[in-house]
Amino acid sequence: MTILTEPISHPPNEYRSRAPEFYGFVAWTSTSFLFVVYVFWALLPDEYIVRAGVEWYPNREWALLLPAWSMVVVLLTYFTYMALTIYGTPAFDEPSAVTDSRAQFPLKRVSKDPYDQETMFSSYAPYAHSEGNKTPQLELYDIPIELINRVLYTEDRRSEQE
Repeated sequence: MTILTEPISHPPNEYRSRAPEFYGFVAWTSTSFLFVVYVFWALLPDEYIVRAGVEWYPNREWALLLPAWSMVVVLLTYFTYMALTIYGTPAFDEPSAVTDSRAQFPLKRVSKDPYDQETMFSSYAPYAHSEGNKTPQLELYDIPIELINRVLYTEDRRSEQE
């Protein structure tokens, strides 16, 4: 571990832009001012607003309608995104639900017997086992769904057929 003897130098202040600070201050003050005006418009009686020099202003029902409509728009936006996500999700029986265009499968030996797991396993054995403490120097591959289904959901059917 080394100890730093010199302090870390920062760039001089003359090169740093202070524009974000000004933009933030303007945004904060204008938002605060507009909120105060909104509250005064919503709560003050008409005579105080006219005495302040404002001759025309929107109807007071908009003081409730604007926040209510805003909340409805936000909720509809969430609902729309959820509905589009559900609509774009493939069904469970489609191959695109378990694989994609980037999947890489090794070439396998095909057997005529659909329950011949030995041929299926032996074609993928080099990709699943390592010898000793060595890591195999093979490319990475995805496990095909057929192999997963055969391991998880089939029993040894040969004993039933005999």
